[in-house]
Amino acid sequence: MNITRISAIAHNGFREVIRDRILYVIGFFALLLLLASRILPSIAVSADDKILLDLGIGAINLLGVIVAIFVGTGLINKEIEKKTVLILVPKPINTAEFIIGKHIGLVAVLTILVGVMTMLYLGIMAISGVEYPLGSLVIALIYILLELSLLTAVAITFGVFTSSILATLLSFGVYIMGHLSRDLLELGKITENESIQNLTRTLFLILPDLERLNLKNEAVYNILPPTGELINSFIYALLYIVLLLTMSVIIFSRRQF
Repeated sequence: MNITRISAIAHNGFREVIRDRILYVIGFFALLLLLASRILPSIAVSADDKILLDLGIGAINLLGVIVAIFVGTGLINKEIEKKTVLILVPKPINTAEFIIGKHIGLVAVLTILVGVMTMLYLGIMAISGVEYPLGSLVIALIYILLELSLLTAVAITFGVFTSSILATLLSFGVYIMGHLSRDLLELGKITENESIQNLTRTLFLILPDLERLNLKNEAVYNILPPTGELINSFIYALLYIVLLLTMSVIIFSRRQF
């Protein structure tokens, strides 16, 4: 693989996503937080600070997920529909460079998106006089970005072999089930039904355990998992991303255009 070619694809993908007016998300986020900072004190007298902290970091996560999935599922399909993939893939770029470059380009957009929303979030908290645990919030936001990178890989994987609409639905399904997989596993144990237990165990093993990357509630209360657990979750997410991108490359290389 050639780093220069990957960088060129990532840069081109980055500019393409930015041109899609994706940064309007930032304006919506700022408006949401400003309204919340004005409304919450009057309806939640003693708990408005924590609610505002929860709302802000939750909105960053949710808006990031929407962008990662909706844009990620269309990254490859757009190239196929415009027939540009017929020019890019055969020479001199190989399939792996194409897929990895697209992933890096969207992750770069998400990094900027999360970074700007984080600055707005912390700025509005400061203006509103809300105390917050900076270190814990920053770590939680890094893991939000890691989750978004994983979801981008999920979206690309579905996008290389299905339509954009179906890929979007499947990606949101993985997002929801990924956060519920632990609960499903426990539910299977409670039923004491071997077939259900096998099904829930299989789902738990196949689906990404996104709850490992969900540190929002802990961060607000300045209670994070031990360092060893954080490192394990980080490595887990990276390995999952590599696995998904490898699958995308294999599937895409076998497609007939």
